[in-house]
Amino acid sequence: MVWWGIAALAAYFVKGLCGFANTLVFTTILSFGQRSAAISPVELLLGYPGNLLLAWRERRAIRWRMCLPLMGLVLLGCVPGAFLLKNAGAGGVKLAFGLVIVLVGLDMLLRGSGPRTEQAAPWKTVLIGLVSGVLCGLYGVGALLGAYLSRVTEDSHAFKANLCMVFAVENTFRIVLYMITGVFTAEAWQRAVVLLPVMLLGLWAGMRCSARLNEQAARRAVTLALIASGLALVATSLRAML
Repeated sequence: MVWWGIAALAAYFVKGLCGFANTLVFTTILSFGQRSAAISPVELLLGYPGNLLLAWRERRAIRWRMCLPLMGLVLLGCVPGAFLLKNAGAGGVKLAFGLVIVLVGLDMLLRGSGPRTEQAAPWKTVLIGLVSGVLCGLYGVGALLGAYLSRVTEDSHAFKANLCMVFAVENTFRIVLYMITGVFTAEAWQRAVVLLPVMLLGLWAGMRCSARLNEQAARRAVTLALIASGLALVATSLRAML
């Protein structure tokens, strides 16, 4: 249980600091000794209140015209993602998207981390939303959506607000889906309850550190978290394929 606590503390410190990447941190730490079927339900139960808390804290920065379409697209993508998870080996897909996330993060890092609000083409929004939904359905990973929103939001508050609002809706959908399909076990619920105070401590510490960062440093932290997320995705997929 010690490693579960370490994973929860580290994952939600990163969540509070950057607004995402908790799933990859949590899964990467535990995947060496635990099955994915045991990790994912616990991470989802911990991530749901984390997303709600961050979305509420940054609620003034929510842009509904931006995040409502993304919510619908992500939910649509979750369906084939869950189907692929159940019926197909998707290690190659995971590897490819990990490399894409690394390249996007490196591009952001090389171009600088100043404020940018690129006007996204409608086709790009649709593509990113659907692909992000597939990744969420497969692995609960939202780094690609994070990469997209970091390019179209004006600051770290808007980034966290809209990203966590989309995640909260996606989490609600997956919780219902997991309950219907019997993915949740009594052990998963018990672990989530025990780890909840640890998650809140990590989230609080990350939020406090985030509040002390200037905007440029906050965007750099998001960019570095993206690159680390992509590398973790590549590493775990290669390990599973070998």
